Order: sequence, then C-alpha cells, then structure tokens
Amino acid sequence: MTSPARDAVFQTSDGSMIAFTVHPAPRPDAPRLALIHSLALDRSVWDGVVGIIGQEAELLTYDCRGHGRSDRRATAFTADLFARDLGELLHHVGWQSAAVGGCSMGGCVAMAFAGVHPERVTGLALIDTTAWYGPDGPKQFRARAEAARTDGMTGLVEFQVARWFSAAFVGRHPDVMTRVIRIFVANDFDCYAQSCALLGDADLRRHLPTFRMPVSIVVGEEDQATPPAMAHELHSAIPQSTLTVIPAAKHLTPIECPDRISAALLGVLRRS
Repeated sequence: MTSPARDAVFQTSDGSMIAFTVHPAPRPDAPRLALIHSLALDRSVWDGVVGIIGQEAELLTYDCRGHGRSDRRATAFTADLFARDLGELLHHVGWQSAAVGGCSMGGCVAMAFAGVHPERVTGLALIDTTAWYGPDGPKQFRARAEAARTDGMTGLVEFQVARWFSAAFVGRHPDVMTRVIRIFVANDFDCYAQSCALLGDADLRRHLPTFRMPVSIVVGEEDQATPPAMAHELHSAIPQSTLTVIPAAKHLTPIECPDRISAALLGVLRRS
C-alpha cells in the first residue's frame, strides 16, 4: 500500500517558507512529477489530477511564495525567483530531476526553470499558459492588480470565475466554486499585485528553442486568459512538443478537466 501524502514546509535561501506536499511513489521505479499552480490559487488546483495519476508517479505539489500556506511577503516577484524556489525545493526533497507541469502562472515558472536547469527537467507540461503576454502585458496585469486594490479581491470574483470555467462546469459544481473562491479572496493584496507583475513582465521566449525534453502543451478551446493562439505559438517554437486543445474548456483545465490533463501528464512521463 502506498504511504500517505506528506505535508511539510522548507525555507528558501532568502528565508521564505514554502509549504509543499509529497505524494509518495507507488513503486520504486515510478517517475517523478512536480506541479505548479496558477495565479492567486494554491496546490489544491491539482487535487483532481493527483487523484488520477497518484498510482502512476511520485508527485510534488506546493504553494508558490505569496500563495496559500507559503510565506506572504511581497518582495519583487519574478518568474526566475519562483523558478529558483522550485530548484531549492527539489533539492530539499532529494529530487535531482523530475518532469514539471505548470498551469498558467505555473507554466511560466516551469519554462523559466527548464530554461535555466534543462538537465533537471525530464519533461514539461505547459497548461493554459504562455511564454509572453505581449507588449501590453505589464500594463494589463498592473491594471488588474489596481482593480483589486479598488474593489477588493471579492470584486474580481465574477470576472475570474467566468474566465476560469465554462458555465456548464460552474453550474454542475457549486462546491468547487465555493472552495476556489474562498482561496482566491483570501489572497494577500500586495502578494497578488506582485504576482500580477510577474506575469505581465515575464518573457520566456528565449528559452523555447533550447528545450530538448518532451513537451506537452494543453489549452482550453475557450480560454480567454491564454487563448489557443498563444498555445500554438508555444507549439511552433518547441519542435518536439505536442498540442492538445480541449473542446469547450476555459482556463483552469486541471480543475475542470482533470482526466484530460492527467492523460497529457502521463504522456509526458512516458515520453521522458
């Protein structure tokens, strides 16, 4: 029988506490997979996926700094800083290498980490994400943070839910909506603003041609935050990548479509 998941915290080199969960390997030769969540949520984004693939891989989920149960100190957040956190966390748990999957903000962090430490990444899953939000990205994301300052996090809930999930999924899963909204509105504003700046400023395009590991790109057909056009740009820039567009899905496919995301993740692990 597989051992129960282990929750713990570790301290980064700059003194930030990161909360994480290790889901033990189901067998000695199981592959390893680290999963990174999206903006303003936490590692529970992956709960449905963990329930599906936990018997196939050893899994690591964690709350990025400024999120969830990790430290909420609003220093200057960047994709490279979050990638450094991931590297230190992998070292802490004794993983020399692993496949890495990231959703939205997590995809940016995964690309940053793979760009700096390609030897440590056996495969990549880039889910509902982009390497660059375009020239207006810095302005747009800072405007979103300013809206949160003006209206509070609760003032953004309707906008976020409509972008995250299809109307059909919202109607069928009020319990999921309650849980996700509770996590969202509990965010520290300054950390949220810094995370928005991270996304607006991120430009990972320089790394894409250097990737040699298997890469799976997945996007919801109706994703307005990182539309399919952005996924196609990633696919074009990474020759060995695969691209999956999930019909009728929106931005948070790991929550709305855990079966489809699990299939993509297992595909990366098998190709690794």
